[in-house]
Amino acid sequence: MINVLIVDDSLTTREYLKQIIDSDPDLRIAGEAKTGEEAVLLTESKSPDVVIMDIQMPGINGYEATRSIMEKCPVPIIVHSTLVSPEQTENIFKAMKAGAVAVSQKPPGIGHPDSKRLVEKLLKTIKLMSEVKVIQLLKQETKRHVKKHLPQKVSTKAGSQVELIAIGASTGGPPVLQSILSNLNTDFTIPIIIVQHIANGFLAGMVEWLSKTTPLALKIPKTGDRVKSGHVYFAPEDHRVSITASRNFHIHKAVNDNNLKRPITYLFSSVSQTYKKNTIGILLTGMGNDGALGLKEMKAEKAITIAQDSESSVVFGMPKEAIQMDAATYILAPPDITAFLNKISHDLQK
Repeated sequence: MINVLIVDDSLTTREYLKQIIDSDPDLRIAGEAKTGEEAVLLTESKSPDVVIMDIQMPGINGYEATRSIMEKCPVPIIVHSTLVSPEQTENIFKAMKAGAVAVSQKPPGIGHPDSKRLVEKLLKTIKLMSEVKVIQLLKQETKRHVKKHLPQKVSTKAGSQVELIAIGASTGGPPVLQSILSNLNTDFTIPIIIVQHIANGFLAGMVEWLSKTTPLALKIPKTGDRVKSGHVYFAPEDHRVSITASRNFHIHKAVNDNNLKRPITYLFSSVSQTYKKNTIGILLTGMGNDGALGLKEMKAEKAITIAQDSESSVVFGMPKEAIQMDAATYILAPPDITAFLNKISHDLQK
């Protein structure tokens, strides 16, 4: 049984959510709160498996309540609001940055053409997120400090010929990507290709959101585009990305076939074949195991491979899989990953 805490200042919305949750035999209502303050207290006392969190509430809002819960008593939080449609990018990723593991649009009332689809999606999200093992967030520092020095165990000597960086991320990925990309040096030249598992319709908004804090050019590539230095590329939703021998993109529709490699592993496998040891593979926070086998392939080609550490991963699923199969050269937190990449880029320009 999955215990769900409902947080919303609207009685009508709370009653509708209770009706939705009661319709599923696997879910049970742990409690309900109408303010952010109540949400924090009830999360501590009721220990729900999932929290459904509204954004606009009196007192502390949903972002602040989410952050407080993730600092005190971490639990999977689904931000559930009319303010998280694909057109409202800032709200979506602000929620993720606060510690939410998913966002969901409020289902319209019964009779609306989208009602059934959004209700089914919400129920599926609740069940899926209940399995996420979240981490406690550290209290936010008043000022961000960018690391200048790497841990002693980390060497950049093998990066003297790096031509490309490939990154894979899933649940919890966007804020980590923002942290890494926003702190890269302005003269950073190594091209970066990213696969971020994300719901359809949200990728363009995420790229726009990241572009506001990133010094590099961000782009969603098309087949035939050439990989260019100083650019960050994002794999299109529901597509797989590979790089040809001539350093051009090949984009093709993903197919649901258990025999095919998943998107992150597919990218890692492609760059390991094309660039051999002259590449870096980075696997960030996320559910499941996508990317682990691909990172192993990259390491077999003597490429540098990095897995995000457990302490900083919102969901330590994909990195853990890679670490367990000895696919990671280094296990690092995002600030160390940024410092590592900046050092590699700086050394290449000497």
